[in-house]
Amino acid sequence: MLGSALRTAFFSPGRSDFTCWARISGSRRQIGGAQREQRGRSAPAACRMIEEGEARQTEESSEARGRVAVDLADLSPFTWDPATGAVNWDARLKAIWGLPPDAPVDLIAWRSAVHPNDRHRVEEALAQCRDPAGDGVYSIEHRVIGLGDGVERRIAMRGRTRFEDGRPTGFVGVGLEIAEPKADDATGRANDQALRRFAEQSAHVLWLADLGNGRRTYLNLALREVWGLPQEALASIESWLGTIHPDDRDSVSRSIERAAEGHVAVLEYRILRPSDRTVRRIRDTFFPIRGEAGGIRHVGGIAEDVTGRSGACIYVVDEGAASRRAWLRVLQPAGYDVQVFASAAVFVEIAGSLRSGCVILDIEAAGAESLTVVKAIKAAGLTLPVLVIGRSHGDIGYGVRAMKAGAVDYLEKPWQPTALLTAVSSALAELREDADRSQAKDDAKLRIGGLSIREREVLEGLLAGGTNKSIGRALGLSPRTVEIHRAHVMEALGVRTLSEAVLMATRAGVQPTVGL
Repeated sequence: MLGSALRTAFFSPGRSDFTCWARISGSRRQIGGAQREQRGRSAPAACRMIEEGEARQTEESSEARGRVAVDLADLSPFTWDPATGAVNWDARLKAIWGLPPDAPVDLIAWRSAVHPNDRHRVEEALAQCRDPAGDGVYSIEHRVIGLGDGVERRIAMRGRTRFEDGRPTGFVGVGLEIAEPKADDATGRANDQALRRFAEQSAHVLWLADLGNGRRTYLNLALREVWGLPQEALASIESWLGTIHPDDRDSVSRSIERAAEGHVAVLEYRILRPSDRTVRRIRDTFFPIRGEAGGIRHVGGIAEDVTGRSGACIYVVDEGAASRRAWLRVLQPAGYDVQVFASAAVFVEIAGSLRSGCVILDIEAAGAESLTVVKAIKAAGLTLPVLVIGRSHGDIGYGVRAMKAGAVDYLEKPWQPTALLTAVSSALAELREDADRSQAKDDAKLRIGGLSIREREVLEGLLAGGTNKSIGRALGLSPRTVEIHRAHVMEALGVRTLSEAVLMATRAGVQPTVGL
């Protein structure tokens, strides 16, 4: 037992009401060889007895001193789960990333604020610290560009990964904001040029706007590829809003307002490309840019073309860390991009900014009241089909209630991987079909919206089953003129047959001429 500690009680012979709990620890004393050879005798031991209250006070005092040292040194302790991507940061570390104290943080936010010139080093350091063959140490200094304020800061981060059975299971580290070394004018200009070159090579549209005069002060070359327009064509916020789908224009305007109030907003919207009359889906991140006095006059954005994405992103909402890892072991090898959420409330808060995908909601821990998540997603009209996982305990109506709340499917625990993957694949296939139908409808509306009044009237006559002669009689035109308009309609709609033109018009909601 030597080398360990024993907890025991002592009673005072003179006081029946006195009891003292204590910890006793000891170690064997090193003695000479001759004495070791004596048989039948135990080697003497050195013991240390500390009253338990004193030991506890010592530990608490040590912890308190540690907390004070952390505060005095401006250190920010943080944790990260390499398996699930869950991150826990304090308000001080969030402030370095330009985020408010209550902002949710994940691995995506961690990486996205890293300065472009430092991103490769950070990714390498993160990969090395997760490698079981290494020492698990993460030690790096790099720059970040605040997600909420656009301010560049420098941070030193140190930490170590914990491994179990050759897998990373946890990470504990600290971060410290450090002073930016002063650069001379030449270095500053070189950095500015490097950033500009990086921006011009980006496949995403990077933009800046002045809220005071409504002008777009910067647009990179990717605009021509995504919007199909030169930079000077969208020199103002108003001209840019003119390219937004009418149904999405208000949402974009509100996102600009939120950025002007100091918030970061992520929005998916549609644009109508004037160059080829097609509809594109854009995912844009709006962020404020603060001046030296702290005010916000400029906002910026990073717009990504997400048209045609499969939507193969899975959002797992589960309170249990072990079960979240089980989800990852099944879904990631199947090729899905998986994001996990430990809190249903946090998920609902940011659901509107997530790209299309399937939600897996485990309601066993939270109970049936967590079906409010399903109802909230359905009420908001989000493209996030929900697959509910639970344990009915013989209640036949359990799964029915989940479906009525808006779930696309229900799986009983314990679920089988094959059944889960089949249900996810089915939900995503339906999501893709809905996206294709929506895309076709948007494209039809855009093309028909480009028709002249007379061409629209001819199309409505065709929908009613009219001939060139009957349509011409109704519109006061000759059959030959109707034939010319009909050819223009077919060309504008990009179709070759009358049945294709009728199908496109029906998608766009065009009504046939009455009484033709």
